[in-house]
Amino acid sequence: MRRARIPRLRAAGALTAATLLTAAGPPAALAAEPVELPVLRSTLTSDEPCVRASTIRAKAQPWTVPALGLPRAWSLSQGSGVTVAVVDTGVGRDVAALVGRVEAVDGADEDCVGHGSFAAGLIAAARLDGVGPAGVAPQSRILAVRGTDARGVPTPQRLADGIREAADGGARIIYVGYALPTGKAELTAAVAHASTRDALVIAPAFPDPVSRERGKPDVPVPTTPWYWPAAVPGVVAVGSYGLDGASPARAPQPPRVARIDLVAPGDAVVSVGPSGSGHFLGSGASLAAAQVAGAAALVRAQRPELTAPQAVRQLTAAAYPASPPRLDPYAAMTAVLGEERPTVPHPAAARVPEPGSRAPRDRALIVAAAGGGLVLLTAALMVVVPRGKARGWRPEGG
Repeated sequence: MRRARIPRLRAAGALTAATLLTAAGPPAALAAEPVELPVLRSTLTSDEPCVRASTIRAKAQPWTVPALGLPRAWSLSQGSGVTVAVVDTGVGRDVAALVGRVEAVDGADEDCVGHGSFAAGLIAAARLDGVGPAGVAPQSRILAVRGTDARGVPTPQRLADGIREAADGGARIIYVGYALPTGKAELTAAVAHASTRDALVIAPAFPDPVSRERGKPDVPVPTTPWYWPAAVPGVVAVGSYGLDGASPARAPQPPRVARIDLVAPGDAVVSVGPSGSGHFLGSGASLAAAQVAGAAALVRAQRPELTAPQAVRQLTAAAYPASPPRLDPYAAMTAVLGEERPTVPHPAAARVPEPGSRAPRDRALIVAAAGGGLVLLTAALMVVVPRGKARGWRPEGG
């Protein structure tokens, strides 16, 4: 396995769309800063150029920061010492907010699409000059692992290989940026391999809608109750919510899936591009999953003794009680949870002894009967003898 430090990347091509970046403040009273940011893409066609670096920097704090209570969570942990693998389109060499904290496996230091770099920024980006967006765990490290081809097209085998490489590379959290309707066997085996390395796997519960150019509708996601690897037992399956706490307004209604463990912000999410210091705007469950991966890094940095299943329980059991539960990083780090399944003592099964010989019981009955007869005879004699003597042994009435 070859690793390369992330230096510089040249990117070409960009897409733009008008949107709003919300300033800091509670969700009920958000101010708005008009900003035109390029729109994140998850895949590119064969004739499209690679995504260029954004020339626009968001200066305001995104709505996701107060929604997740990150300032309070950062007072306890910022993810230092924890490596999060990003199994995606790669992570660009020259991302200013990630400089010095990214390693790559086998060519994953090039990101033509930008999706992997965007996700890595949501996980670990540092705030530049003290303003603008920041990752959930801004002191964590990123291990970039390729899970798609150069145009962002994943396959079950590519994702499975990426999960294995990430686990073998020492990542304690493995973020997978795609949800596939097939691949149960390959991805289940890959997740099992990661569990042997005590790595926590996080993935979107359903695919993102495919973004089109401005003015064209997004392509809806397919409908099936299972997507992989999110459907594998032990994987944290993540859905998304928007500014109003409901499903993202800009995306089609997500499909009904068999399981969603957590939801996190996934609408109008702001993060970095494949190079430079500019920002992009994106929506989708994959971006919500990246923020859950960042929260997992906070938990495992603060409490390194926790195993991967224990860290998952901290994230899910301490989440805000909704349906599905909403990610709460601060609660995940501070909650004291009891035993997951209290141990109930089970008494040993009763043993019925084999029936013994009947002879002792029969002898006991004979002795008891003889003794009883003797007692009755004695009692009768005590009554009869005195009366007989009183009559001189004559018959009664004689």
